[in-house]
Amino acid sequence: MFDKLVNYSLRNRMIVAVAALVLMFYGAFTLTQIPVDVFPDLNKPTVTLQAEAGGMAPEEVEQLITVPLETAMGGIPGVESIRSVSSVGLAFVYVTFDWKTDIYRARQMVGERLSTAREQLPAGVEHVGMGPVSSIMGEIMSVALPIDPAKISPMAVREYADFVIRPRLLTIPGVAQVVPIGGEVRQYQVQPDTARMSGLGVTIENIEDALKG
Repeated sequence: MFDKLVNYSLRNRMIVAVAALVLMFYGAFTLTQIPVDVFPDLNKPTVTLQAEAGGMAPEEVEQLITVPLETAMGGIPGVESIRSVSSVGLAFVYVTFDWKTDIYRARQMVGERLSTAREQLPAGVEHVGMGPVSSIMGEIMSVALPIDPAKISPMAVREYADFVIRPRLLTIPGVAQVVPIGGEVRQYQVQPDTARMSGLGVTIENIEDALKG
């Protein structure tokens, strides 16, 4: 077979030369059409879930938040793997799909499961949602705000990070997400006096209704 191919090429040099030139010009044209990226995105479509629960230890976050979210995401068509990270007051769940899955279709399916999973999470869990569409190869920068407790409270620093620093960082081109961690989050607590409530005929349900407006 190889001998026949060589003999045919020797007898038809002009045809072989023309075919080689056509292939060469076609390759040069195709090379100019190939998209070039310094850091190409080689990651599979991934949807990131984030939940914040201030005051919970990593073990509590894993048992009460991470595991229910992972269970709810299981069985979604196209899911290849589910990974998670549990830390103090924060839970991250990474749902990875196969290459053929459209990222926006994947986010839609995850959002449907997430709406059901929210009902299984304990009270006090806030900001349960999906992260922005971004690559895992994106860089992560940690910024610390050192303070002197004698001059300023951790609560004031956290509010400054939430309402001043975070909005400004989100206006920078290329920044996909900013997550403040630490400090003290302002809370308003209602501590019922059961003795006076009993005398006035007020129940816990009445207080809850009044707080909800």
